[in-house]
Amino acid sequence: MTSIVIIGGHGKVALHLSALLTTEGHSVTSIIRNPDHAVDVAATGATPSVLDVENSTTAAIADALRGHNAVVWSAGAGGGSPERTYAVDRDAAIRSMDAAAEAGVGRYIMVSYLGAGPDHGVPAEHSFFAYADAKAAADEYLRGTELAWTILGPGALTDQPGTGLIEVDPGRDGSGATSRSNTASVAAAVLDLPETAGRTIEFRDGTLPIAAALEPRP
Repeated sequence: MTSIVIIGGHGKVALHLSALLTTEGHSVTSIIRNPDHAVDVAATGATPSVLDVENSTTAAIADALRGHNAVVWSAGAGGGSPERTYAVDRDAAIRSMDAAAEAGVGRYIMVSYLGAGPDHGVPAEHSFFAYADAKAAADEYLRGTELAWTILGPGALTDQPGTGLIEVDPGRDGSGATSRSNTASVAAAVLDLPETAGRTIEFRDGTLPIAAALEPRP
């Protein structure tokens, strides 16, 4: 049994993920900001833990992560002001990476998005720019750590039923629709695949079973 902590535990992907992991026999702690969400989290089999990571120190986050084997970042400001987007998607995410290192939690899974990076191409005046810029910075920081990291880049998230079928490295043209359920399944899969450490895996809904799609290419 592995002990996994999910930051942003009330998000739709996180709720799918915690249900999957607990069904597989893992112990899951889900960090949430709003105590009112504890009931929804507990219904998945996870243990809710209330912590406002946006306003928490690295040390406080480390205390919440200590004793776990892996951390999954699935939090986000969810739009709104650029200031809060940077505060959560960049600054708090980076603090969580430092906290994982401080707490001795070596495995770190980042849920990012398809096309993230310095070359995201979003104009500065666009409402999506702050998110794209924040995620690019957080992902790049993670790559520079000594954590056993994996960055997941799902396409545009949908609430379609999960099929367990994806396409890896689909390119940035055309439809990138990706079900939240499939995204959670990919996160669960990489947690069981230490050889995915050091990889950025971009994907969308497709035709290959997840296990086959995640195999390294020659």
